[in-house]
Amino acid sequence: MKITMIHGQSHKGSTYQIAHQLAQKLNGEITEFFLPKDFSSFCVGCNTCFMKGEHLCPHFSQLDSFTKAMDEADLLILSSPVYVYHATAGMKNLLDHYGYRWMVHRPEARMFQKQAVCIATAAGAGMKSTNRDMADSLFFWGVAKIYRYGVGVAAINWAGVKEKKKHIIDIKTTKLAKQITKRNGKVKPGLKTRLFFWMMSLMHKKSWNEADGTYWKEKGWIRGKRPWK
Repeated sequence: MKITMIHGQSHKGSTYQIAHQLAQKLNGEITEFFLPKDFSSFCVGCNTCFMKGEHLCPHFSQLDSFTKAMDEADLLILSSPVYVYHATAGMKNLLDHYGYRWMVHRPEARMFQKQAVCIATAAGAGMKSTNRDMADSLFFWGVAKIYRYGVGVAAINWAGVKEKKKHIIDIKTTKLAKQITKRNGKVKPGLKTRLFFWMMSLMHKKSWNEADGTYWKEKGWIRGKRPWK
């Protein structure tokens, strides 16, 4: 199993520790990125990726390693500590750059056969909204199966997390690893994703965006072909 992990922080805190614990239990080939260390160029809102093509984005070459790793992975793990009830700026910024991959634009076909996990931690609350920040992009990319794991660790670093809490986390990540392994290579998009994709296929028959319309036509998606088996 190929695993691509993207951390919304550059330090190795509780969120990192939990994400790594899960990845190690899957015993896969791991490719790992840290934000903003590995990518820090903010989206400038030029709309070029939407209207003309992602290759014209001023940061396209900087994102190449991320794009290849995500496309080749069987599993994506996005992790972020809670920053003011949301994902970190680094994580949000990276996801902003892949807006062109939402189903309303030009989704990557391989995403519809992948699994993904969103992991968020906080000393207190905000895990649900933080995981949603990441899961929103995963859903609109077309990822077939998305898991969310949020945990309040009641500490500001991993060393301060109580052993009882760490034991509960260990049980949870073990269970999650078993679910992921069981479904590896067998996942298909759920009804919600299929319905949204169908709506987009109707829209793109008369697309207002030439780049998007051409893409959907070339894929055969407006004629009933689908990116899943």
